[in-house]
Amino acid sequence: MSFRVNSDELLAIKAQLRRDCIAARTAIPGAGQALRDVLLRESPPRPGALIGGFWPMGAEIDTRPALEALHARGHRIALPFTPPRGRPLEFRPWAPGTAMAPGPMGTQHPAEGEAVFPDWLLVPLLAFDRTGARLGYGGGYYDRTLALLRGATAIGVAYAAQEIPQVPTGPHDFPLNAIATEKGLIRP
Repeated sequence: MSFRVNSDELLAIKAQLRRDCIAARTAIPGAGQALRDVLLRESPPRPGALIGGFWPMGAEIDTRPALEALHARGHRIALPFTPPRGRPLEFRPWAPGTAMAPGPMGTQHPAEGEAVFPDWLLVPLLAFDRTGARLGYGGGYYDRTLALLRGATAIGVAYAAQEIPQVPTGPHDFPLNAIATEKGLIRP
Protein backbone atom coordinates (compact mmCIF):
# COMPACT_ATOMS: atom_id res chain seq x y z
CA MET A 1 0.00 0.00 0.00
CA SER A 2 1.46 3.33 -1.02
CA PHE A 3 0.62 6.73 0.42
CA ARG A 4 0.58 9.01 -2.64
CA VAL A 5 -1.31 12.01 -1.40
CA ASN A 6 -0.80 15.75 -1.35
CA SER A 7 0.73 17.42 1.70
CA ASP A 8 -2.63 18.48 3.21
CA GLU A 9 -3.97 14.94 2.91
CA LEU A 10 -0.76 13.55 4.42
CA LEU A 11 -1.09 15.91 7.39
CA ALA A 12 -4.70 14.81 7.94
CA ILE A 13 -3.82 11.11 7.67
CA LYS A 14 -0.94 11.52 10.13
CA ALA A 15 -3.09 13.53 12.58
CA GLN A 16 -5.75 10.82 12.68
CA LEU A 17 -3.12 8.07 13.00
CA ARG A 18 -1.53 9.97 15.93
CA ARG A 19 -4.88 10.16 17.73
CA ASP A 20 -5.48 6.44 17.15
CA CYS A 21 -1.96 5.47 18.31
CA ILE A 22 -2.11 7.55 21.48
CA ALA A 23 -5.51 6.08 22.35
CA ALA A 24 -4.27 2.51 21.77
CA ARG A 25 -0.92 2.75 23.60
CA THR A 26 -0.78 1.30 27.10
CA ALA A 27 2.17 0.84 29.41
CA ILE A 28 3.46 -2.71 29.86
CA PRO A 29 5.00 -3.51 33.25
CA GLY A 30 8.66 -4.52 32.93
CA ALA A 31 8.95 -3.29 29.33
CA GLY A 32 11.64 -0.74 30.22
CA GLN A 33 13.92 -3.42 31.63
CA ALA A 34 13.25 -5.65 28.61
CA LEU A 35 14.02 -2.72 26.27
CA ARG A 36 17.31 -2.13 28.13
CA ASP A 37 18.26 -5.79 27.68
CA VAL A 38 17.41 -5.74 23.96
CA LEU A 39 19.47 -2.58 23.37
CA LEU A 40 22.50 -3.82 25.28
CA ARG A 41 22.37 -7.27 23.66
CA GLU A 42 21.37 -6.47 20.07
CA SER A 43 22.42 -2.88 19.37
CA PRO A 44 24.90 -1.55 21.91
CA PRO A 45 26.41 1.81 21.03
CA ARG A 46 30.08 1.90 20.17
CA PRO A 47 32.45 2.67 23.05
CA GLY A 48 32.64 6.41 23.68
CA ALA A 49 29.37 7.21 21.92
CA LEU A 50 27.48 10.21 23.29
CA ILE A 51 23.94 8.94 23.81
CA GLY A 52 20.93 11.15 23.15
CA GLY A 53 18.03 9.72 25.10
CA PHE A 54 14.72 11.09 26.28
CA TRP A 55 12.76 11.08 29.53
CA PRO A 56 9.56 9.06 29.00
CA MET A 57 6.21 10.78 29.31
CA GLY A 58 2.74 9.36 29.62
CA ALA A 59 2.49 5.76 28.46
CA GLU A 60 5.78 5.81 26.49
CA ILE A 61 8.07 2.86 27.00
CA ASP A 62 10.36 3.59 29.97
CA THR A 63 13.83 4.49 28.70
CA ARG A 64 15.27 5.15 32.17
CA PRO A 65 16.63 1.59 32.73
CA ALA A 66 18.50 1.82 29.41
CA LEU A 67 19.83 5.30 30.17
CA GLU A 68 21.05 4.21 33.60
CA ALA A 69 22.69 1.06 32.20
CA LEU A 70 24.42 2.99 29.39
CA HIS A 71 25.66 5.54 31.93
CA ALA A 72 26.97 2.73 34.14
CA ARG A 73 28.88 1.39 31.11
CA GLY A 74 30.69 4.72 30.82
CA HIS A 75 28.65 6.46 28.14
CA ARG A 76 27.91 10.14 28.40
CA ILE A 77 24.15 10.69 28.24
CA ALA A 78 22.21 13.75 27.06
CA LEU A 79 18.49 14.49 27.11
CA PRO A 80 16.64 16.92 24.87
CA PHE A 81 15.43 20.38 25.72
CA THR A 82 12.48 21.30 23.50
CA PRO A 83 13.12 24.69 21.86
CA PRO A 84 10.51 26.90 20.18
CA ARG A 85 8.63 25.20 17.34
CA GLY A 86 10.52 24.98 14.07
CA ARG A 87 13.96 24.38 15.60
CA PRO A 88 15.88 21.14 16.24
CA LEU A 89 16.17 19.73 19.74
CA GLU A 90 19.00 20.85 21.99
CA PHE A 91 20.61 18.12 24.09
CA ARG A 92 21.97 18.74 27.59
CA PRO A 93 24.16 16.39 29.66
CA TRP A 94 22.37 14.05 32.05
CA ALA A 95 23.46 11.56 34.70
CA PRO A 96 21.48 9.82 37.43
CA GLY A 97 20.58 12.46 40.01
CA THR A 98 20.66 15.39 37.56
CA ALA A 99 18.08 18.04 38.44
CA MET A 100 15.24 17.94 35.92
CA ALA A 101 12.92 20.74 34.82
CA PRO A 102 9.49 20.60 33.17
CA GLY A 103 9.32 21.39 29.48
CA PRO A 104 6.57 21.94 26.96
CA MET A 105 4.01 19.24 26.15
CA GLY A 106 4.77 17.23 29.30
CA THR A 107 8.47 16.75 28.61
CA GLN A 108 11.28 16.90 31.17
CA HIS A 109 14.88 17.89 30.56
CA PRO A 110 18.06 18.61 32.53
CA ALA A 111 17.56 21.92 34.31
CA GLU A 112 20.85 23.30 33.04
CA GLY A 113 23.87 22.43 30.96
CA GLU A 114 25.66 23.38 27.78
CA ALA A 115 24.42 21.95 24.49
CA VAL A 116 26.05 18.73 23.30
CA PHE A 117 25.64 16.79 20.05
CA PRO A 118 24.89 13.07 20.44
CA ASP A 119 26.00 10.54 17.86
CA TRP A 120 23.68 7.71 18.97
CA LEU A 121 20.04 8.50 19.72
CA LEU A 122 17.03 6.82 21.28
CA VAL A 123 14.04 8.28 19.44
CA PRO A 124 10.47 8.25 20.76
CA LEU A 125 7.61 7.44 18.44
CA LEU A 126 3.90 6.71 18.25
CA ALA A 127 4.09 4.11 15.47
CA PHE A 128 6.73 2.45 13.28
CA ASP A 129 6.95 0.05 10.38
CA ARG A 130 9.52 -2.48 9.14
CA THR A 131 11.08 0.05 6.73
CA GLY A 132 12.31 2.22 9.61
CA ALA A 133 9.62 4.86 9.14
CA ARG A 134 8.29 6.43 12.34
CA LEU A 135 5.29 8.48 13.26
CA GLY A 136 6.21 11.10 15.83
CA TYR A 137 4.06 13.56 17.73
CA GLY A 138 3.84 16.00 14.82
CA GLY A 139 6.17 18.81 15.84
CA GLY A 140 8.99 17.73 13.51
CA TYR A 141 11.58 18.09 16.26
CA TYR A 142 13.29 14.75 15.70
CA ASP A 143 13.25 15.04 11.90
CA ARG A 144 14.98 18.45 12.16
CA THR A 145 17.40 17.04 14.75
CA LEU A 146 18.26 13.99 12.63
CA ALA A 147 18.82 16.28 9.62
CA LEU A 148 21.32 18.23 11.74
CA LEU A 149 23.01 15.08 13.13
CA ARG A 150 23.30 13.25 9.80
CA GLY A 151 25.95 10.77 10.92
CA ALA A 152 24.16 9.80 14.13
CA THR A 153 22.65 6.36 14.66
CA ALA A 154 18.91 6.71 15.35
CA ILE A 155 17.22 3.87 17.23
CA GLY A 156 13.46 4.19 17.63
CA VAL A 157 12.13 2.82 20.89
CA ALA A 158 8.58 1.66 21.43
CA TYR A 159 6.37 -1.20 22.50
CA ALA A 160 6.18 -4.00 19.92
CA ALA A 161 2.42 -3.34 19.70
CA GLN A 162 3.15 0.09 18.18
CA GLU A 163 4.17 -1.52 14.89
CA ILE A 164 1.81 -0.82 11.98
CA PRO A 165 1.93 -2.11 8.39
CA GLN A 166 2.96 1.23 6.85
CA VAL A 167 3.69 4.66 8.27
CA PRO A 168 2.72 7.47 5.90
CA THR A 169 5.83 9.53 5.15
CA GLY A 170 6.71 12.76 3.45
CA PRO A 171 9.93 14.27 2.10
CA HIS A 172 11.06 15.60 5.51
CA ASP A 173 10.64 12.32 7.44
CA PHE A 174 13.93 10.68 8.42
CA PRO A 175 14.05 6.86 8.64
CA LEU A 176 15.44 5.09 11.69
CA ASN A 177 18.48 2.81 11.66
CA ALA A 178 16.60 0.31 13.82
CA ILE A 179 13.67 0.00 16.20
CA ALA A 180 14.08 -1.55 19.65
CA THR A 181 11.08 -2.92 21.49
CA GLU A 182 10.62 -5.02 24.61
CA LYS A 183 10.51 -8.06 22.29
CA GLY A 184 13.57 -7.47 20.13
CA LEU A 185 15.37 -5.33 17.57
CA ILE A 186 14.02 -4.62 14.09
CA ARG A 187 16.49 -3.60 11.41
CA PRO A 188 14.98 -2.12 8.24
